[in-house]
Amino acid sequence: MTSSEGRATGARGLRCKECGEELPLGASYACEFCFGPLEVVYDRDALGRNVTRASIEAGPPSIWRYADLLPCAPADPSAGLPVGLSPLVRAPRLAERLGLGEVWVKNETANPTHSFKDRVVSVALQKARELGYQVAACASTGNLAQSVAAHAAAAGMQSYVFVPADLEHQKIVATGIYGCTLVAVDGTYDDVNRLCMELAADRPWAFVNVNVRPYYSEGSKTLAYETAEQLGWTLPDRCIVPIASGSLYTKIHRGFTELLDLGLVDGRVPAMNGAQAQGCGPVAAAYDAGLDFVAPVRPDTIAKSLAIGNPADGLFALDVARGTGGGIDAVTEAEITDGIALLAETTGIFTETAGGVTTAVLRRLAERGDIGADERVVIYITGDGLKTLDAVAERVEPVTIAPTVAAFEDAVADPTTLETV
Repeated sequence: MTSSEGRATGARGLRCKECGEELPLGASYACEFCFGPLEVVYDRDALGRNVTRASIEAGPPSIWRYADLLPCAPADPSAGLPVGLSPLVRAPRLAERLGLGEVWVKNETANPTHSFKDRVVSVALQKARELGYQVAACASTGNLAQSVAAHAAAAGMQSYVFVPADLEHQKIVATGIYGCTLVAVDGTYDDVNRLCMELAADRPWAFVNVNVRPYYSEGSKTLAYETAEQLGWTLPDRCIVPIASGSLYTKIHRGFTELLDLGLVDGRVPAMNGAQAQGCGPVAAAYDAGLDFVAPVRPDTIAKSLAIGNPADGLFALDVARGTGGGIDAVTEAEITDGIALLAETTGIFTETAGGVTTAVLRRLAERGDIGADERVVIYITGDGLKTLDAVAERVEPVTIAPTVAAFEDAVADPTTLETV
């Protein structure tokens, strides 16, 4: 398969995840025969001949070093934002606090708009331009909105961004500043998404998570590729990933599977643990009940970036959890804010509420004894804490004093005993 820019790619077509029917590459997201979701399929023989560790390592310092494993030609580095190769940080103090052996943090706050969404948007908009689109759009719980607005601005594209009206104010400001048309919808994310699906039917816009969703979701695989490469082309034993729609969780799993299929790593796919909030945990509820369907819920949680009550990839997330020996947990609001503080105090990484969910699930698994002493665990921190300041504002109480040494000594008798706020 050759892209519009003449670059050979491994993408062969689109395949229905339900019935297996294959369709040509194009702006489609639902099967014409059974209406199931579509995913990109690749020519594995061609990839096996062309993709090596050396070819990847010789690539650019971005997600485009994995271009042969993505559905489009690499973006022009002079006409966009650099995305990927975020830090994979060893977290010995976090591991010690939880009684674990080896914990790593994949820190996606280092991306241009401070979340992993830059990966999926970079791929989606590159493919959208190949398909002839000039306008970008999305339905979002916050991070995607900011990323679409920023990447569209960098590419000179017009953008329309739709979000729930009760989204955190920090995310509203951090999206609108890029000059997009920002539309706040009275309703949940699921209401916003339904509206965007209707709009996508009769407008020549690239809705990144609707009509170009099969390509958009492929960007998440690069998190698995990077993790393995940064670990010296080895695999972790366990990964803990937040679940909103379920796409990130299932695509990280797919990324590891592809590396194994291509012989780029040895071993087995990591146990995949999913993380949700109890206020919006439909996949966790289905997993706990042993169900083969996910019942929609109405979100009610501070973890708004995970607040998707009817997750598109929920069923596939259940399959991944069960197939890898992982699981899916949902944590309380108090556990979420405790998780944010725990990560900050032990690693110096400040995460938004979604990362609080992920860290809280790590803590829960450790307390249950589900993680072996010799396991290498990677947790995925998907967004910056500056996006959700209100969630933890009450945890921080400065010591207020007059500008004198005496006042300081009265307020803080022994500075060495001060607890971190």
